[in-house]
Amino acid sequence: MFPGQGAYLPAALARLAVDEPLVEETLRPLDAAAVRLGRSAPSRFLLDERAPTLSELVDEAPADLHTALFAAEMVLFRLLTERHKLFPDVLLGHSFGELVALAAAGVYEPAEGMALVAARDEAFAARPPEHGGMLALEMSASRAEGLLVGLGEWEVALAADNSPRQCVVSGPEEPLGRVRRAAGAIGVRATALRVPYAFHHRMLAAVAGDFTRRATALRAGPARHLLHSAILGRRVDDTDAVADLVAAHLVRPTRFTDAVRLLHAQGVEVFVECGPRGTLSDLVTATVPGVRAIAPLRRRVGGPELAESLSGLTPVPRTTSTPPTSPRPPSAPAARIHRPGPASTPADAAEDRTKQAAEETPSGAEAFPDRRSVVATLRTLYAAALGYPPEVLTDDADLEADLGVDSIKQTELFARAAARFGRTLPADGSRLTSYTTLDALAGLLSTLPADGTRAGVRA
Repeated sequence: MFPGQGAYLPAALARLAVDEPLVEETLRPLDAAAVRLGRSAPSRFLLDERAPTLSELVDEAPADLHTALFAAEMVLFRLLTERHKLFPDVLLGHSFGELVALAAAGVYEPAEGMALVAARDEAFAARPPEHGGMLALEMSASRAEGLLVGLGEWEVALAADNSPRQCVVSGPEEPLGRVRRAAGAIGVRATALRVPYAFHHRMLAAVAGDFTRRATALRAGPARHLLHSAILGRRVDDTDAVADLVAAHLVRPTRFTDAVRLLHAQGVEVFVECGPRGTLSDLVTATVPGVRAIAPLRRRVGGPELAESLSGLTPVPRTTSTPPTSPRPPSAPAARIHRPGPASTPADAAEDRTKQAAEETPSGAEAFPDRRSVVATLRTLYAAALGYPPEVLTDDADLEADLGVDSIKQTELFARAAARFGRTLPADGSRLTSYTTLDALAGLLSTLPADGTRAGVRA
């Protein structure tokens, strides 16, 4: 499964790059392709722990966000198929992820896939649409469509059917605001997504037309893997279907729930998310309880951890009936990749220091509370400050991407948490947005000293 817009994690591949040479081998030609297209090299965002956050890229460099998403998913796909010999029965994308799935399926070679992503951004620049928005609703798609009919909000449309109790609608900002208020009045949680336009809506028809025209100039070939489109609701197995998908990508809804149910009914028992975070895996388990959904890059991991997350899956050798990989054209000169300094990220280092501190605590000394207790306290503190129900703040919920907590608010909340546990803030300017979950923050808290002079924390 190939996730969409929100599947960005700064330095997502940093630890993997230390263990897996295939990471840099895959990124080099993608970096070169991105630079030729006037974008930043995606390795900057995937290997450097100082990379911008999701909100920063959405606001300041959406084109770089898109190339980073494409590169991260293509790297993980190569690791799964070439390193771990896990060849998929079928590929499934979600929204933007459908374009990545086309490249993974072999319809577009990696450099052409990068050009497809760039063509999408160029279409937005050439035919800028009116500003709009998207609203996530904790209700079924059918119920949401009934609500829109009942309200008479014809300008708002279903954009994504994600799971039996989660969907997204899109449209102009003013009617979308009325839908949000109506949802709140009937007790349905509604969350405005941080996007500039009404994706999967007819407002983007002109952009879609321009994108289709640009895409026809790119070289496409036959798919080497079976591909199912949640937008078209069918297989993509010929050039006509590819053209239909490109044309429909921005204006038709993503019917992910139907796609998951259909594939499961046809025998799919394991769903593997081929991208950072675990959004699609969570939607799958909410749709078909009991299936195995794996998100191997839910957080930054190294090679051994990636292998462990795939335990129990049997490598499938290619058979003679599987179309061979077609030769790739010569790639452009490789761009220089910035290698991260330490092998682990701050959140991972905090976990290591937590274990070390526990081992070194002198007998009789006052020990820091266990991690589970710390997470529970943080959940209560953050929920009260943010106005969220505590159950929304799960251990692995991303504070920014999932809950919309900006860096300034994160700094303020962590300062409160440090005071609550009698800890001092780090003096080294630690970047709190590197600690994306309550569990990671609990690990950081346990490493901070008690007492002392407080210093600033960089957001």
